[in-house]
Amino acid sequence: MLKSHCERSQSKFFQGRTVRWLTIMLVSLGHPPRSLGQGNGNGPVQFAATQEEDVHPQGVTTLQELLAEAEQNNPQILAARQGWQSAKQIPSQVSTLPDPQFTAQQVNVGSPRPFAGYSNSDFAYFGLGISQDFPYPGKLRLRGEIAKRDADVTREQFETVRTSVLAEVKAVYFQLSYLSKTLEILETDGALLQQVEKAADARYRAGLGNQHDLLQAQLEETKLLREISMHHLEVAKMQAQIKQLLSRSQSSPDIEPADLPDTPLAYSFDELLSATKGENSEISGAQKMVEKQSLQVELAHKDFYPDFNLEYMWQRTDPAQFRAYYMLSFSVHVPIYRNRKQRPELAQAEADLSRSHLLYEAQSQQVAFDLRTQYDTVQRTAELLKIYREGLLPQARTEFEAGVAAYQNNRQDFQTLLIVFLDVLHLDEEYWQSAAERETAIARLEQLTGLALLRVEGNK
Repeated sequence: MLKSHCERSQSKFFQGRTVRWLTIMLVSLGHPPRSLGQGNGNGPVQFAATQEEDVHPQGVTTLQELLAEAEQNNPQILAARQGWQSAKQIPSQVSTLPDPQFTAQQVNVGSPRPFAGYSNSDFAYFGLGISQDFPYPGKLRLRGEIAKRDADVTREQFETVRTSVLAEVKAVYFQLSYLSKTLEILETDGALLQQVEKAADARYRAGLGNQHDLLQAQLEETKLLREISMHHLEVAKMQAQIKQLLSRSQSSPDIEPADLPDTPLAYSFDELLSATKGENSEISGAQKMVEKQSLQVELAHKDFYPDFNLEYMWQRTDPAQFRAYYMLSFSVHVPIYRNRKQRPELAQAEADLSRSHLLYEAQSQQVAFDLRTQYDTVQRTAELLKIYREGLLPQARTEFEAGVAAYQNNRQDFQTLLIVFLDVLHLDEEYWQSAAERETAIARLEQLTGLALLRVEGNK
């Protein structure tokens, strides 16, 4: 809808209505300024409350709703979950004895015809038997434990995929909120620019100014139109990305985000770092891999010992002349190629164990680095937002209002007034960009720690 409004406004502009296009744009967009100041710039500067409203505007989709939808529909999450479900079926398979082997024998002497009978020879017989392989004690248990650790690693991989997708949904959602807010800023500051253009027009008509000032004001209006179009392009990209994450059709209705929240961070860095040791799926997966490789070394030691086979056979000769035979056989699989098989297997398992320890340490360091980076981002952006709210934004607006009055009274040149206006515009955009960066960093902290940090509906 916003895109179609923008296109209509552009069409009217290029048909020759060069001075009042922004008024048409502001009316057609239909989003009254709600954030950083009054549209006409003549009253006191007003700032929106940063807390999330309890009641969302009609049509707004909350972040919590999108997260639930992503968990239910995202194909990456579903595939990872199925991989985990598959891995859970392996431990019982590998820890169970091999299937027994049943044998049926029929021996003839003097005739190739099967079941020729006992009349041709006293050595003819029919037999039934069963045999069972028995791995060396402890091997089956170790294989089951190794497969269980594999399933645990797969579960942590599923959790990593899940949290990564949800963090991406949060980041895109916050970016959409930022773009929505900056469009409001362009509307509000576009109204301020109209004041500049009106002042330049009034001075030009009164013979106190020159046409260059008026044309410069109209040029800045055109630049605002360009920036609005660029914002709509970014919105389209973000809408396509979030629909992909939600597994929605790209032709489905666009998502209307809520306003950016102002989420407090009640944890210190050390508390967050401590949480990663028990809750971070990447660290947990690396730890499970160390446990698996330790069991693999133990199993490699067990492979130096023999496996066994037990067989029982019943044979029936001519029942009129002989009694049945009963045979019990015991065999051993002797590992005689140790230098070519068992010892290289052990060396491989020990090398993999050492590698898993190093990967665990590397993953722990990487998580600590990411945590430090995101934590500092949250802290620094909180300070920046305070500076914007309490200093830069009200100062810039006050300076602009004073500049308009000075320009109207011929005490200030137009270029200085234009610079002040651009400061207002850029500071407004920078404020909400910093707010979006902060919420995205908190979402990343959630992913790293497993803690519920964001203030969203259903999690306050």
